Amino acid sequence: MNALLLPLALTLGADPAADWKTAEAAHLQNIKQVTFDFVRAGEGYFSPDGKQIIFQAEEKDTGNPFYQIFVQDLASGRVRRISPGLGRTTCSYFRPDGKRVIFASSHGDPEAKKHQEAELRQREEDRKKGTPPRRYSWAFDPHMKIYEANPDGTDLKCLTPDAKVYTAEGSYSADGKRIVYSAGSAGNVELYIMNADGTGSRRLTNAPNCYNGGPFFSPDGTKVIFRSDRKEKDRLQLYVINADGTGEKAITDNDKWVYWAPYWYKDGKHIIYTAADHTDPTARPNYDLYWSSLETGKTTRLTFAPGQDVLPVFSPDYAKVMWTSSRDGRSPTQLYIADFTPPKDE
Repeated sequence: MNALLLPLALTLGADPAADWKTAEAAHLQNIKQVTFDFVRAGEGYFSPDGKQIIFQAEEKDTGNPFYQIFVQDLASGRVRRISPGLGRTTCSYFRPDGKRVIFASSHGDPEAKKHQEAELRQREEDRKKGTPPRRYSWAFDPHMKIYEANPDGTDLKCLTPDAKVYTAEGSYSADGKRIVYSAGSAGNVELYIMNADGTGSRRLTNAPNCYNGGPFFSPDGTKVIFRSDRKEKDRLQLYVINADGTGEKAITDNDKWVYWAPYWYKDGKHIIYTAADHTDPTARPNYDLYWSSLETGKTTRLTFAPGQDVLPVFSPDYAKVMWTSSRDGRSPTQLYIADFTPPKDE
């Protein structure tokens, strides 16, 4: 077996702990909810100094049911929307020097308001009919482009102005010189790397007719970790590739599970990510956070809450984890932060 191929089929099938809070306390302490006044919020990332977070959230009573981008001061709780407020947004990230941020937005779509109104009408119809929540489906909007701005939202600039397809899911290398991102249309999305100013784009992956996304540079900038459904549509697995496009390897290979949202630990030898068992098509899969060693393959489950726990990231000092969760399985998703104790490999 390749040293990078984790034997996750053997380690992820344990039953949820009866006392889930006790089980989580082994590695996550002082769990705190940090976003509140939103319909829903998620996919957050820390500023380089760890004092702020940037994230996507749906505001209340604005006429826009789609996510917008916000920056929040952790000490005061003060929040500011930094995206234009029109259309869809996603995938925000701080530049490592803290002076700029990036996010993807479709506010340039001339039909943006019509899409918002259509979504609101659909939600109202669903409410009146008592229709169960619709299955999550991501829109690969061709008007979605990557923008950079100051952390307060000023000086907005499009980095992918000539793109005719979805461009999003961007993140910086540790030196701030490069951005890795996803681009393409539904069912055919590849990874690309460009200079931080939007120039010099080059394709990183070569796996057409599938989705490749959620990329992040390793701490030393030599590798990129990502998710892909190249083996089976929507059945995401984890991969790693050298930043020059060579040496691509699968990290997971269990078609009964879905793995996504991988994020590097500081040593470049461990990752944190989201996974769920999809063996039973009639059962609702419950996503949780996991930690794995890329060298030994040892895997540790980190969350055991009844709700979904997804999209984990580390603070700049790697002492904390932030993730998106419904915790009780009934409430809308919000962001949570906890002190993190890494599992031991022994």
